Amino acid sequence: MSLLWALPFAGLLLSIAAGPLLFHHFWENHYGKITIAWAALLVIPLMASFGFSLTLESVLHALLTEYMSFIILLFALFTISGGILVAGNIHGTPLVNAGLLLIGAALASVVGTTGASMIMIRPMIRANDNRPFNAHVVVFFIFLVSNIGGSLTPLGDPPLFVGFLRGVDFFWTTVHILPDTLFVGGVVLAVFLVLDTILHQREGGLPKIKDPTPDSKVRIRGLPNVPLLAGVIAAILMSAVWKPGVSLTVHGVELELQNLMRDAIILVLALISLAVSRKEYRAANEFNWGPIAEVAKLFAGIFVCIVPVVAILRAGMDGALAPLVSLVSTPTGEPNDMAYFWLTGILSSFLDNAPTYLVFFEMAGGDPQHLMTEFASTLAAISAGAVFMGANTYIGNAPNFMVYAIARHQGVKMPGFFGYMLWSGAVLIPIFVVSSLIFFE
Repeated sequence: MSLLWALPFAGLLLSIAAGPLLFHHFWENHYGKITIAWAALLVIPLMASFGFSLTLESVLHALLTEYMSFIILLFALFTISGGILVAGNIHGTPLVNAGLLLIGAALASVVGTTGASMIMIRPMIRANDNRPFNAHVVVFFIFLVSNIGGSLTPLGDPPLFVGFLRGVDFFWTTVHILPDTLFVGGVVLAVFLVLDTILHQREGGLPKIKDPTPDSKVRIRGLPNVPLLAGVIAAILMSAVWKPGVSLTVHGVELELQNLMRDAIILVLALISLAVSRKEYRAANEFNWGPIAEVAKLFAGIFVCIVPVVAILRAGMDGALAPLVSLVSTPTGEPNDMAYFWLTGILSSFLDNAPTYLVFFEMAGGDPQHLMTEFASTLAAISAGAVFMGANTYIGNAPNFMVYAIARHQGVKMPGFFGYMLWSGAVLIPIFVVSSLIFFE
């Protein structure tokens, strides 16, 4: 297959990256139609070239074995975490802010970066809404809670769940990415603490701002949702260890019983959350279906349009992407972990990190057993690059733009698209350079 088959995938990702920034209102009203158009530009020529049956089987395989589980998990985490409310207010001193960031980052690998961001961003903003300098708090929140903190489990960030669906063990990332995560997250948190302390001291000589939300006791509401989150984790672990050998075939696509059971349980838990959560808690979180609806529509198109890209990558040096494959390989044919980390990360900064992860996962061979053992450092490089560098721009990971929009709505003077990149370039890139030299050289 030629690279022409990758054009719909590239076009869709560029639309996702540029649409919200260049033609925001048109994108908000028509992103679903744009997604369908790119998918149709691929599927119709595929049918003409390879036949209806083979095309249908390929598309169904992507949607039924990967997309369905992917979106059900995101829906459940989004729904359940939306019923948990952190009420009350505390004063945002440097140590308190660092503590909140640490809690949010740890939470991200349990309820996902989207869930942790939605739970923690409003308490974070309330704690600092009487400070003249508070935009940096939200910027570091995006760094740590919306991205880096989600690197330890498939629940944390979409690319890692895509890897889990491809056969990567649930706790593989916990073991193999933990040292890198502790280093990167720890240094970023230390930089924040120094910067916030300096700015906090500088604020001492400025006129006082009346606190819009005076300090009050912090309470966690919606606690019935906590065991539901535990149930989601249990369902995923069940699907990883229970292999009954029973499957259902749909037009050549094999659906294993353990995966169907996992998805059904997770979906039921999300529906239970809707039934048991109090409406006022979701209202206080400004919970609505807009973000998850957008993710569902866009990723349906992504999983369809990536089908020929995966096929080309599987051809390796015999395929149309041989030059890219050669960039991530040494002269002896071994994978270049440093190149995998940076190429995955750079593309994840501007494109969606889940399909970017999948592209490089396939480029590294696509065999999870091989990648988890002989080439464990390569899989670690791909995983870390996709998760960490999603923090480089507002469009690198779904929660980034959501946090940005919430902060601006609540009066935080957030940096623009390129202003944010100055922050990430100054803080994150040097840390990533050192990290890659330590772990992937």
